[in-house]
Amino acid sequence: MLTTIAKPFGWLLMWLYDLFGSYGWALIVFALIVRLILLPFQMKSKKSSMRMSRLQPKLKELEKRHGANQRKYQEEMSKLYKEEHINPMSGCLWSLIPFPFLLALYQAIRYPITVMMGVAEEHLAEGGAILTLLDKLGFESSTSTAYLQLNQSQFISEHWDDFSALGIDKLINIDYSFLGMNLGDQPQWNFMFKVDWSSVGEWLPALGLFMVPVVSALLSFFQTKISQKTNPTAMAGGAGGEQAAKQMKMMTYTMPLVSLYICFIMPAALGLYWIAGSVFSIVQEIVLNKHYTKIMDREDADRAEADRLREAEMERRRQETERLKAENATTINTNTSKKKLQAQQKAETQAVRAAAAREEKAARRERLGIKTEEAKPDSQVGARRYARGRAYVPDRFTNPDEAAEKTEKAAAESENAPAVEETEERVENAEEVETAESSETVETAEAAAPDADSDTSDEKQEAE
Repeated sequence: MLTTIAKPFGWLLMWLYDLFGSYGWALIVFALIVRLILLPFQMKSKKSSMRMSRLQPKLKELEKRHGANQRKYQEEMSKLYKEEHINPMSGCLWSLIPFPFLLALYQAIRYPITVMMGVAEEHLAEGGAILTLLDKLGFESSTSTAYLQLNQSQFISEHWDDFSALGIDKLINIDYSFLGMNLGDQPQWNFMFKVDWSSVGEWLPALGLFMVPVVSALLSFFQTKISQKTNPTAMAGGAGGEQAAKQMKMMTYTMPLVSLYICFIMPAALGLYWIAGSVFSIVQEIVLNKHYTKIMDREDADRAEADRLREAEMERRRQETERLKAENATTINTNTSKKKLQAQQKAETQAVRAAAAREEKAARRERLGIKTEEAKPDSQVGARRYARGRAYVPDRFTNPDEAAEKTEKAAAESENAPAVEETEERVENAEEVETAESSETVETAEAAAPDADSDTSDEKQEAE
């Protein structure tokens, strides 16, 4: 399945090899093409990451306000992301896209004869023409069969005159040499103990292969540092930010070590692709960072100017409204929605009903001989009429000359006076009595009505 998916990548790599005549340059250009294909996705990831970094002050403010309530904090944070059109997971999702390309390229490098060249597999099977000639010329497979076809391709290149005579369609002589190195070989970490240091032609290529994983690891480290510098940790402060900082610090050293290990156990061709990809990624990171920094600075400036203008307009309207109120020249806003007009009409109707209810209540109190609500003693607090004492005088300190007289008057007025609760109870009882009397009157009238009708009927009969 993976080999089938990798065939288009193998054909592209083969086309680039034919175009440049160099396996190394074909890999470098292949890495550039992959980077260009992924550029739109990487731009989205970069833009999202930079927006996340610019939200740090707001996220920290949310944590200060709702840190104790994690549910509320998560809700407010999600709301902020939605307002800013940010998907916090987009940066992680887009960063995973290059891995399928890496796997496809690995298959193309691992199977150059069937995937890159497109030679039928039957030629490499038992009894096939290529396998028969390989055995005849003394090809010895390595102990590891992971890169058997890669070793066969190198052997075919060394004995091309013999294999070209087979006339097999699509079989091509691939030269794996690049800058004095054989990109089909694996780097050896202990090459210094195996080479003849007196022969430059032996130790220099081995040293070059050894430097491929080292350079790849250094570039990976450099790329991670640049990414962290241009994209601060997209987390709020506190424990979450500290944990994220620790993870990023661990990745700074883990990823280069992973790159170093992989490039040592795989052919140098994959290491060269990794190096080229890292260089292009670093350049892309720097260019996109400058590009989006200018755009976001302009957006922030426009947003700040729009906020300033909106606040200035609101202040202007407020001052104009205050001026009109002072001149008693306010006008009704005709540009009001139907819903607002209905709400205003409802509020006015309720206000009229409340005023009528207050007038009716005041009339009942006057009819029952109860003082109105305005006749409240100075000592009343809420429903407690004598909360400050029955002889309370508010200006006893500012007006001490009349304090004694007023105190005696207040005490005399409050003597045997009922509390507010008692007054309200009197009103309720009086209203019940009044309602009962009205009901009895109506019932008496209704009962008398049939008798009157009966008398009228008797008189009519006598007259007849």
